[in-house]
Amino acid sequence: MSAVVAADAIARGLRASPLDEAIDLLPIADGGNGTVDAFLVHGGRRETRRVTGPLGRPVDADFALLPDGRTAVIEMALASGLELIEQPDTGRASTYGTGELIRAALDAGASRLIVGMGGSATTDGGAGCLMALGLAVTRVDGTQIESGGTALHDAVYIDPSGLDPRLRTVEIIVATDVDNPAVGPEGAAAVFGPQKGADGALVESLDTALIHWFSLAASVTGHDVTREPGAGAAGALAGGLLAFTQAKLVSGVDLLLDYAQFDARVQQHRLVITGEGRLDDQSLRGKGPVGVARRAQKFGVPTIAFAGSVAATPAALRDAGFAAAFPIVDRIMTLSDALSLGPALLEAAAYRVGCTIALARTIS
Repeated sequence: MSAVVAADAIARGLRASPLDEAIDLLPIADGGNGTVDAFLVHGGRRETRRVTGPLGRPVDADFALLPDGRTAVIEMALASGLELIEQPDTGRASTYGTGELIRAALDAGASRLIVGMGGSATTDGGAGCLMALGLAVTRVDGTQIESGGTALHDAVYIDPSGLDPRLRTVEIIVATDVDNPAVGPEGAAAVFGPQKGADGALVESLDTALIHWFSLAASVTGHDVTREPGAGAAGALAGGLLAFTQAKLVSGVDLLLDYAQFDARVQQHRLVITGEGRLDDQSLRGKGPVGVARRAQKFGVPTIAFAGSVAATPAALRDAGFAAAFPIVDRIMTLSDALSLGPALLEAAAYRVGCTIALARTIS
């Protein structure tokens, strides 16, 4: 479900319950899937371009041009995301299409880029993205390396002279949903590689390739980004942008919450409801629901979360700012059924919570 679809489902469930409260719908995203749609809720226009998908096939990817006329929102998952391929292949998957989308936004006149991380199929350190923007990455014989993370082993020379000159003046904001470094046991390959189909041997190979890639990058730029929190986002695309552009890294969810004036809006309400596909330890490292809960907590407004499954411990959820968390799957079912029934399950869960809150108020 997109954030818009999920918000509508929660609202339907609450309105069907005896709970009589004003409901303020605010679809959010944290830089990952749904970021473009979440920004466009507040105005702007959608642009579509044909770009290179993560495994080389062309895909149509959107970006947003916001009402200020200068800001473009790019969601890397729309060009280089896991949902674009049938079979994960993180060793070969490339961010080249994301670079093409960035170039398209620049061609459309954008002077400020918000590049959302998350939902990636890739672990290439942003090499593909940067090559689409003019970076030369070559083997010892001077030929360009292939696409994908494992190909980084072949990189010997990096020449940044061909990089799009507009990158020197454009403001680039990397919106991330995690705080992982680029490499190491908490890095892009080790933590997220298995989700993209990488076994133990491939994870080790990709981590070694990223170490090599960022070492080469540092020798050219003088900037070692491997340990910067968040550099591991989107298969370390964040690290690549930090290394070769003037990009700055921000919390994706905080960026959107500020844009949507969340602080002013939340003070008008008594409860916040948010959600996540799977609420687990990764969620607690900076993903959207935690950003919402912590922000609401500052104003004394409790937050509850719905999720397909809740795997984080009660103590961890409490520390993250949640008053409660509920799985929405109400019976044994296949993954395909859970996906197709998602809106109905979410609506039913919201109805049950609404009834419970209304009952508690009646007997208190």
